[in-house]
Amino acid sequence: MEAILGPVLLGKNGNQPTSCLRDAKYLLLYFSAHWCPPCRGFTPKLGLFYDSVNSAHKQVEIVYVSGDRTPEQFAEYYDEMPWLAVPYSESATRNELAQRFRVQGIPSLMLINHEGVVKKDACRMDVTNKGPLCLADWDAALNS
Repeated sequence: MEAILGPVLLGKNGNQPTSCLRDAKYLLLYFSAHWCPPCRGFTPKLGLFYDSVNSAHKQVEIVYVSGDRTPEQFAEYYDEMPWLAVPYSESATRNELAQRFRVQGIPSLMLINHEGVVKKDACRMDVTNKGPLCLADWDAALNS
C-alpha cells in the first residue's frame, strides 16, 4: 500500500505509517474537495457512517485524497473528517492516485483491496442508500 499511497498518512494525532492500514477490513479512498458543494453535502453523511460502522470495533478505514486548491482549504475541510488523509504536501501522490483510479468527478468513494485493486467504485451510493448494510455488498466485492 505504501507504493500507492506513500509511506506516511495524515491522521488526527499526526502522521501515521501507511502500514496502519493493514488491519482495516474495508479500505476506501475518498476523493473530495472543500470547494465542491456535493462533497460538502456527502462528507458529514460519510462521517456518521464511519463512526457507526466502527463503533464496536474498527473495520472501515478511509483515506481522503484531496482536490483542494490551497493548504488552508485542505486543513479546514480535513478538520471535519475523522479518518486518514494523503498529506496535502504530497501533490504528486494525490495526482497519481486520481489518474490511477480514473477519478472522473467528485465526490468519489471507492473500495480497494490491500493490493490497491478497485473492488467497487460506487461506494458513495452504497453509503447513501444502504448505510451500514452495504458492508455485506463490500464483503462480496472483496471476495470476488
